Amino acid sequence: MKVLITGGCGFIGSEVVRVAIEAGHEVVNLDKLTYAGNPANVAEFIDHPLYAFVHGDIADPDVAQRAVDGCDVVINLAAESHVDRSLHNPTEFIQTDVVGTATLIMAAREAGVRRFVQVSTDEVYGSIPSGAFRETDPIQPSSPYSASKAGGDLQALAIHHTFGYDIVITRGSNTYGPRQYPEKLVPLFITNALDGLPLPVYGDGQQVRDWIHVRDHAEGIWFAMENGEAGRVYNVGGGNEWPNLEITRRILAHTGASDDLITYVQDRPGHDRRYALDTSTMRAMGWAPQVDFDEGLASTVEWYRDGRPWWEPIKSGEYAEWYATNYAGRGA
Repeated sequence: MKVLITGGCGFIGSEVVRVAIEAGHEVVNLDKLTYAGNPANVAEFIDHPLYAFVHGDIADPDVAQRAVDGCDVVINLAAESHVDRSLHNPTEFIQTDVVGTATLIMAAREAGVRRFVQVSTDEVYGSIPSGAFRETDPIQPSSPYSASKAGGDLQALAIHHTFGYDIVITRGSNTYGPRQYPEKLVPLFITNALDGLPLPVYGDGQQVRDWIHVRDHAEGIWFAMENGEAGRVYNVGGGNEWPNLEITRRILAHTGASDDLITYVQDRPGHDRRYALDTSTMRAMGWAPQVDFDEGLASTVEWYRDGRPWWEPIKSGEYAEWYATNYAGRGA
C-alpha cells in the first residue's frame, strides 16, 4: 500500500511510520513541523526508498489534495494535542483538529483514497468516576483540546454517514515512550528528574490515567486500519490505570532522584479526574497491548537518560517560554 501518515514527525505519528515501513508499505509523511513536529523522530528513514516527506498543513486544501494523490489509505495524526496549550489558545486547536481534519477527509474522498483513519483520544469521552468508556458511549469533552478532537471525530462520522465514505476512528489512552515532546507528564518529569528540577504535580496528583506504550498504540492504530469496520470507533488502551502521583514516584525511583523534587502546584482548570477505556472490542478482534508497563516505563527512562542530544535542545527557546507562562503563579 501507499499510506499517507499526517503528523508523522510527531511522537505517535513517527511510530506509526515505523510500523508501516517495517511492514513493507510506502509512506508519505505530511507534517506542518510545528513545535512538536521533530524531523529527528524519523531521521532513519530520510533516504529510505519507501519514505517521502511533505512539509505542509492539512488545513490547506491544495496541500491536502497533493498529499493524498495516489494513496490507498490516510492515517491522520496531525493535531494540536496538549491540554494546557489549548487553555491559552483554543483557536489553533480548532483550525487543525476540526477544520484540518474535515479538509483532509474531503480531499481523500475526492481522490478516491479507499480508507481514512482518524486518530483521536480517550479525552473526548470526558471523565468517568468508575467503570470504563465503551465506543458507543456519548462524548463529553471538557477542555478546548478534547472538544477540538471531538469536533474532528464528528466531522469524520458525519462525512461517513452523508457520503458513505470509509472512515475508521481510533481513540487512544495516555501514551508514553521515546521521542515524546517534554511538555507531557512522563517526559517532563523524567527530564526534570534527571536534571534535579522540580516535578510540578497538579492538585493532589490523584488524577487517574490509563497508560499505553507508544509502540502498542501505533500497532493498535494499524490493526484498526486493517481490520476495522467503516463508520466504527475503536478504543486503543493499555489497561494500566495509575494516579499521576504514582507515575511521578515511579519515575523518581527509576531516575534515582529524590521525592523532594515533587512540587504540588495549582491544578489545571477543569482537570478531568479519571479516564478509562473498555478495549474489549479490539481484544475480541485479536489485538492486545504487548509492552509491560513497568518494563516500558523503565526503558523510557533509559531512552531519555541516553537521549540528551534529542531533548536538551528542545527544552530551551519556545519550550522555556511556554513552561514559564504555563507554570507562572502556580507555585512551581
